[in-house]
Order: sequence, then C-alpha cells, then structure tokens
Amino acid sequence: MLMRTDPFRELDRMTQHLLGPGTWSRPATMPMDAYREGDQYVVAFDIPGVTADAIDIDVERNMLTVKAERRPVVKADDVQMELSERPLGVFSRQIVLADTLDTEHINADYDAGVLTLRIPIAERAKPRKISIGVGNGHKEISG
Repeated sequence: MLMRTDPFRELDRMTQHLLGPGTWSRPATMPMDAYREGDQYVVAFDIPGVTADAIDIDVERNMLTVKAERRPVVKADDVQMELSERPLGVFSRQIVLADTLDTEHINADYDAGVLTLRIPIAERAKPRKISIGVGNGHKEISG
C-alpha cells in the first residue's frame, strides 16, 4: 500500500550524517516503520526530543509529508557546552500513499518521541460480495 519514493535513501542518510543537521531548505530524514494492522496502515516515525507543536503533517492528494524541528534547549548564560551529539534542525519524510487508503481520516498520536499515523483502508478497496443473476435465482460469489 505504500510506495518508496527515494531509491537513494541510504546514500542520502550517510551524506546527511556527514554534512550535519537538516535545515528548512535541506531537511534530514527521520527513521520510520510502516505496517498493516487489520483494516488500517500504521506508519511510525522516530522523532525524539521534538515537541508536538514542532511537528507538521500534510496530505496533498496521495503525498504524505511529515516535518519536525528539534530546537536547541534554552541554556543559561553561565552554561558552557562540553559535548553536543544530539542532532538539531529540521527532519522531513515524504511517502506516497496508495489510492486504496482513506487520506480523509488519518489519525495522529505522538508519545515518547514516536509519531504514529493510522491510515484506514478505503471502503472501495475492501473485499465485497457481488450478486450474480442466474436464470430465475441469484448466486453470490466472493470478490
């Protein structure tokens, strides 16, 4: 149901690791998992240290875009940074959703640094029975 949009993702990930954090013009990617659970697809993004108000989710046609910004922690004037390894900046991910998903009813939850999107499968994509007229009676087959 989901289609990959970037065949060079691993190369991009390594390049971003070497070049540093993302910016609005060149955001870093965020890791994700995608799986089907019953009648919905679940997509989970790892974005620890990001507040919920710094996350932006957009759907245009069948393109889902998630952007998040990890901002620096406000420090007092007398604080001297000794080590800073946690990446700051902008993270973004775009995925193409199949036409069989209902983009009008996406549910988003953010807990413990994981953004979870639940996307229901559209009714038109679910299996249904079709009745066939045979002579004087009707016969049902599974579709």
